[in-house]
Amino acid sequence: MSRSLLEVKGLSKTFTTRKLFRKSEFHAVRDVNFTVRQGEVLAVVGESGSGKSTIARMVANLIPPTDGDIIYDGISLRHNRQLQKELPRHVQMIFQDPFAALNPQHTIGYIIGRPLQLHNKQVNDVRGKVLELLTKVGLTPAEEFIEKHPYQLSGGQKQRVVIAKVLGLNPKIIVADEPTSMLDVSIGVDVMNLMLDLKADSQMAYILITHNLGSARYMADKMIVMFAGQVVESGETEAVIANPKHPYTRLLLHSSPDPWKDPEATIEVIDLKAGVPSDGCSFRHRCPFAAEACKHDIPLVAAGDGQQVRCRLYQ
Repeated sequence: MSRSLLEVKGLSKTFTTRKLFRKSEFHAVRDVNFTVRQGEVLAVVGESGSGKSTIARMVANLIPPTDGDIIYDGISLRHNRQLQKELPRHVQMIFQDPFAALNPQHTIGYIIGRPLQLHNKQVNDVRGKVLELLTKVGLTPAEEFIEKHPYQLSGGQKQRVVIAKVLGLNPKIIVADEPTSMLDVSIGVDVMNLMLDLKADSQMAYILITHNLGSARYMADKMIVMFAGQVVESGETEAVIANPKHPYTRLLLHSSPDPWKDPEATIEVIDLKAGVPSDGCSFRHRCPFAAEACKHDIPLVAAGDGQQVRCRLYQ
């Protein structure tokens, strides 16, 4: 078994907002736990507002957690300022929008080469390394791209530039926040294939943030399903897809496009516009199996096939 690179324990994030003299709190992420091993792809799946991107930004040390701990390579990040400073060399992030991730004022050569100058002092020939990275991500001939600006590239080419920039620091983990959602389907598949090829060559790990179960199934070894800031189900990707345990996971799968799915098949849901309760099961206002017991906090429990589920039906 490959070694553990990243361990997340009890990760939580609360945002505080103020309007005049009133203060309110929003619990974006609540008590999330997972482990990422070398060469592994973990998918974090859920609808918009489920806390996926907040987890990504905490793992990449872009925002601090309110509670919990992130352990990288056996070292706690929370109280280690030296590791916090060095973490960008080990954990890099691919953002959702490649159009906004690249500075239009600079050339591609500068965009990819600048992090090398700042963080990788061992690189003497920066231009040569940039050409090598462009070739590695399929932007060839590299000499034609190095002097271009981002506005001269297509969306897929921009995302490949972002990936080349990330690869320059030789990270052990890449956090990919919806890396194909802004791209055409065929281009998105090409980008996913590129990411898988790069993983096979270097044995780095990915944390894939996505709302698309098809992308998760295509890329990920393991999956955690988020709803309202909590993990409601986790397990091996194929096991979760083949036999979803939580009602919300079933709803997600039913909502996914599938040409072989029975068009007459339905899934019972109480109210998709219902709010999220502040206590107990966060999905109970929408769940057809809701009961009095769902008003109390429900832990993640084993549910067979190596899966864990947060549902009273499996307590």
